[in-house]
Amino acid sequence: MGREDFFVAPCNRDAVGWIDRWPEWPYPCLVLHGPAGSGKTHLARVWQQHAAAVWDDGAGVDDHLRDTGQPARICLDINSRVGDEAALFHLFNRVREHGGSLLITGRTPVRDWGIGLPDLLSRLQAAPAASLAEPDDSLLAAVTVKLFSDRQLAVTPDLLNYILARVDRSFAALGEVVSRLDRAALQEKRPITPRFAKRILGL
Repeated sequence: MGREDFFVAPCNRDAVGWIDRWPEWPYPCLVLHGPAGSGKTHLARVWQQHAAAVWDDGAGVDDHLRDTGQPARICLDINSRVGDEAALFHLFNRVREHGGSLLITGRTPVRDWGIGLPDLLSRLQAAPAASLAEPDDSLLAAVTVKLFSDRQLAVTPDLLNYILARVDRSFAALGEVVSRLDRAALQEKRPITPRFAKRILGL
């Protein structure tokens, strides 16, 4: 989940730029949105580490904003569905008052969150928003190579093309596939080839 492990590609470059720009954000809040598997959580974790931020764990607003001698910095994943709008409105205002920063991630833009509280909606719509698209071929290939490399495994172009043509286009799916192939190869003491992958994965 480190910055060095996050591959920058056209589908996420704008979002990465906003994360790298902190603390020079022009607004106390940034919204990242994109489909599942697009890298929102990884990028939010990068910012959390860089900003020494709190990852929202369902604690109360005041728990997040205790006087620690530093402005409040909070990551909040709402999954495009705001629960307690009044609490989020209060959190936003308190973060702003404390000179802090709020990073919110969701699967869709703010306008699609169904927010009924006008003041909250206006504040979130005024926030900069960066979208992450589904991973493109170059990003999926780079991530797959790294997943194999992390396990000290080499991946040939034929194997890479075989996997990418058949696996769901998400980082989670790729991680599961590489894990399954690694376990099977260790058990059978065999190299991972396209033929081996076809037998193990059934694809």
